[in-house]
Amino acid sequence: MTEGNNRSESGPPPDRCGLRVADTSGVVRVGLSPAPSPRDYREAMRLAAAEVSRRLGGHRLLSWYDRDRDFEAPQHASECHAECAIPGDVDYGLNQGATLEVRVDEGRFLFFYLPLDTELAG
Repeated sequence: MTEGNNRSESGPPPDRCGLRVADTSGVVRVGLSPAPSPRDYREAMRLAAAEVSRRLGGHRLLSWYDRDRDFEAPQHASECHAECAIPGDVDYGLNQGATLEVRVDEGRFLFFYLPLDTELAG
């Protein structure tokens, strides 16, 4: 992720993007706090996918962030957000129609999902 990008929800004052926080009004936000904590991204992804399958059935993972490795997908999404308060992976997921956000371990891992039935209907 690009240095200078702020991942906090309260964030700094509005930036050059004109936004302080992401508009998640159409997104269900779920937090998972497993014990013990996931060892790595793959384990966190399995936990998130199980929760999403339970809630949405068929789904597509749109974007994600792994704080341990400071790595995101789509890769380099935050490069154009270096001076923005909203990280690129969050902006990408929301702008692709995500309806479910899953935070594992208080945001250590973050995933944005789209239900497949929405994708097929569009």
